[in-house]
Amino acid sequence: MKKNFSMFPKRYGFFPYIFLIYLLLPISYLTNQTSGIKQLIGFGLVLLFLVTYRQLFFISPQKKLFTYWLAIQLSIILIYTVFYDINLVFLGFFSANFIGYYREKKIFRRGLASLVVVLVAPFIYHLLKDPSLLNRLFYFLPFLVIMLISPYGIRSMNRRMELEQELDEANQQIKELVKREERVRIARDLHDTLGHTLSLLTLKSQLVQRTIASDPERARKEAREMETTSRAALKQVRELVSDMKTATIAEELIHIQQILRAADITFEYMGGSDFSNISPVTQNIVSMCIREAATNIVKHSRATHCTISISQTDDKISITIKDDGMGMDQQTPFGNGLRGMKERLALIDGALDVSTHNGTVLNITVPIVKKAERKETIQ
Repeated sequence: MKKNFSMFPKRYGFFPYIFLIYLLLPISYLTNQTSGIKQLIGFGLVLLFLVTYRQLFFISPQKKLFTYWLAIQLSIILIYTVFYDINLVFLGFFSANFIGYYREKKIFRRGLASLVVVLVAPFIYHLLKDPSLLNRLFYFLPFLVIMLISPYGIRSMNRRMELEQELDEANQQIKELVKREERVRIARDLHDTLGHTLSLLTLKSQLVQRTIASDPERARKEAREMETTSRAALKQVRELVSDMKTATIAEELIHIQQILRAADITFEYMGGSDFSNISPVTQNIVSMCIREAATNIVKHSRATHCTISISQTDDKISITIKDDGMGMDQQTPFGNGLRGMKERLALIDGALDVSTHNGTVLNITVPIVKKAERKETIQ
């Protein structure tokens, strides 16, 4: 594929085009003050100068080619100011800008010294020919000072931008490290919280099986201890999960709407927006199931429309996800995704039903554990 031609890199916006105004100086002078071969050479230098200006935007200052193009540009300025008109010294603003791009101090100082030579040498040359030019020197002096100072400002600005970019990259790395550390912490906490408890429950269940016939009273005692231990473990898990950031149903519905629209699938939602009576754990699991269903619709259904309806009662929440796609094979209705949904829902006593009716219909039903009942269970 052919790349589209670009006069200047897009990341610089209109900035490179603004400097082109200075090229009106040599063009105006050559048009009105010269003729013949001198004029032809002058316009040729204008074109070459424009080429150097463009190339310096596309080449890294770390490469030698950048310095070569900059040297050609400075040479053109020197030729203009010596053999054409001293007023063309204002083209030095171009080179002053690019000298500020140098990162290494040694190369930066060399570039600045070259600029000083290009700016000062023509004045010395013209003063030797015409001492009266000294009176005009005060007119040029402020602009010459600005040209010599501007590389420092540009270099400082570029360095600040580099530091800001490095800071953004460092912050991104810190975020990734924090996520990784959080996963490690969660895994460690789950292991420390459940590892010993599950091992204890396993031993006690084996003991109950051995003593239930010979010593029923001891078996009942061990079973009560198992219940107490399991409730304590459940409380610890809930405390641990409450510290994690979980996805809410409301957030997931917004995310799903964006995914479906990106896949050119229209979306319709029917239901409320208040899910505050549903525990974070239940919301997280339901959200993952809704996300999995939406992913399956995008990947496999060839649907053009999707409807999600959510209804709540005092004791349960019902979610229906319907699409107008090709439906499912009733012979093998449960793939890995749906099987994973059933396993997740089983953790919260939820149920999943899948049917085909002008598309695929998923019905999810999850019981709602009231806060008062949950507190009693934890005690």
